[in-house]
Amino acid sequence: MTQDEIVAAARGCVGARFRPMGRSARFGLDCVGVAATAFGRIGPSGYAMRGGCATDIAARIDGFGLVRVETPAPGTLALIAAGPTQYHLAVLTDAGFVHADARLRKVVETPGVPDEIIALWRES
Repeated sequence: MTQDEIVAAARGCVGARFRPMGRSARFGLDCVGVAATAFGRIGPSGYAMRGGCATDIAARIDGFGLVRVETPAPGTLALIAAGPTQYHLAVLTDAGFVHADARLRKVVETPGVPDEIIALWRES
């Protein structure tokens, strides 16, 4: 997939309701579901919504065939520190980032660059 296709797929999720472990825009998505949809992959299941270790999460993402990069750009997957031992995924766009916002209970595109980016990946 091209970076433009990834951004378009992520934006196609905007408006879907938030659902923990959700993998379908029709029934609901969480941040892993948004990332899986955007990158055209099947995301993992059975993970904790809080806790864990950023290094372990990054290693799981490495296993999905994406390449780590240093520079944020549209179509990049970002692993974000959302709070103490709470991590979040977002797809970067030219205007901000698409993610499943649990507080708003839906997938949104938020302007700007996410705070606390831990790691970035792009399609190989």
